[in-house]
Amino acid sequence: MPVRKPAGARPEKPCPICGKPSVEASRPFCSERCRDVDLNRWLSGSYVIPVNKSDGEDEE
Repeated sequence: MPVRKPAGARPEKPCPICGKPSVEASRPFCSERCRDVDLNRWLSGSYVIPVNKSDGEDEE
């Protein structure tokens, strides 16, 4: 018998690294490998949030 999700549950999102369905143990990733790839991207500086300095900010 298939497992039913509660009403109003969010739909499953695919793994942000490879696009495969995510698994509970590694959510939101599909595997430990994709989870490690994401961690490496954070630690190596591949993910960056751009910052625009405005004139009103203090310069150090």
